[in-house]
Amino acid sequence: MFVFQNKKGKYFAYFFINNDKHIKMTNLEFKEIRKKLKMKQAEIAEAIGVGTRAVQYWEKGERKIPETTAYFVKNMLQEQQQKPDNSASPVAYSDLKIMYVPLANQYAQAGYLSRFADEEYIESLPTIPFSDDVEHRGEYMCFEVRGDSMDDGSYESYLEGDIILCRNIRQDYWMSKLHYDKWDFVIVHKEKGILVKRIINHDVERGIITLHSLNEYYEDFEIHLQDVAKLFNIISTRRKNNRR
Repeated sequence: MFVFQNKKGKYFAYFFINNDKHIKMTNLEFKEIRKKLKMKQAEIAEAIGVGTRAVQYWEKGERKIPETTAYFVKNMLQEQQQKPDNSASPVAYSDLKIMYVPLANQYAQAGYLSRFADEEYIESLPTIPFSDDVEHRGEYMCFEVRGDSMDDGSYESYLEGDIILCRNIRQDYWMSKLHYDKWDFVIVHKEKGILVKRIINHDVERGIITLHSLNEYYEDFEIHLQDVAKLFNIISTRRKNNRR
């Protein structure tokens, strides 16, 4: 389920299966879908949660249509075509608990490493909506997985391009034994960068954790927590259906 919020605070949810490896949409495709939905520019802008000017830019081809928007409008058309009365009205879910989580994708991770404490920088990052996954307490971040170190071909793997939802572990909790049997982790290391790993040991007295990769070609290694800027546990993963 993908959930979208418009500027008036209304929530719209759509259920769909993505069978396309890359969802892209041209300005002409967007305009054609809008006309099939029998919606004015202002109406579809409200449903998506953007200003009318953004829709105008998209239809003129002056700005790229975001992938999430392409998902959304294609699903709106699919929903309309499946309804007997040909109605395109989205279903409103006013009681959903939604949180928009900042995303540090592969290209933004270098900037995040040096500016994670900068509130303006965090606010400038793209966001992803989550509903049932979050408890709305604490600090959440999303990261895009890089490389294959956590891919062993099993269902536990994290594939390159996966989006992982993470919750920050406060530093005062680092002084006690981490619950590493329950979670996998994102470690923001001051020198090694952003690491997605499994912790297999925590020497509390020495402040050292042992990191493990699911891919057997990568060896375990130790790092000192004093060299870690932030530590997150991984809550959930989003993946395109036909990634393998």
